[in-house]
Amino acid sequence: MARSRLPFAGLVLLSLALTAPASAGSLAIPLTDPAGMELLVGSRERADYGPLAEQFLTQANLAYCGVASAVMVLNSLGVPAPAVAGYGPYRFWTQENVFEATAGAGIPRPEVVRRQGMTLDELAALLAGHGLTVETIHGDAISLEAFRGLLRRSLAEPGDRLLVNYDRRSLGQAGGGHISPLAAYHAPSDRVLILDVARYRYPSLWVPAASLWQAMRTIDTTSGRARGLVRVRQSPTAPPSPGNAPPPGPN
Repeated sequence: MARSRLPFAGLVLLSLALTAPASAGSLAIPLTDPAGMELLVGSRERADYGPLAEQFLTQANLAYCGVASAVMVLNSLGVPAPAVAGYGPYRFWTQENVFEATAGAGIPRPEVVRRQGMTLDELAALLAGHGLTVETIHGDAISLEAFRGLLRRSLAEPGDRLLVNYDRRSLGQAGGGHISPLAAYHAPSDRVLILDVARYRYPSLWVPAASLWQAMRTIDTTSGRARGLVRVRQSPTAPPSPGNAPPPGPN
């Protein structure tokens, strides 16, 4: 008798699991899990993954998530960079020199960022200060369907980058506001890949797009505005920053 009841009991448990509400954290899939790698392989919108993964950085301190994300974008887009002490003629962006050779209003000072991080608009100002074309989208100004459309277009195009500012708690994680690059979108499962720059804390994760959209709509208490994302691309008319040069070839 017991053996005949087991299949029915299993179906009941499966039904409960499928219908019960689940947090975004419980639905997150680490990139390095077999299921996470299958999502990456099956994604058609993953043009940003390779360039960003090659330039991946762990944030230098607890408040530098925006800084590390900005540096990954600058290096992955090949923005001309200054020479770095100790590396001979080689030039690249770091979490120290990213505040140099910038121009424009609203760029935060590094000592302030070390204390409190960056708002979405400050992140946009820092990137624009390096001559990039930046589009700022606050979470309360974009619908879920428009967000999905942006993921499809941008992550399938190699010439731009998406950086997201979200509240970790909305994804079932510990912590508060955070910034990281987005690297891929898997349309069949409606999941987006976050390359988390706080690698000491969380791995890169596939999360439901709807959950990330909700996490972008939370209020940043520093700015008093909704979080969101920035879309960044090289400006076709922007001259190289003063004192910068393209990276030299191997020597």
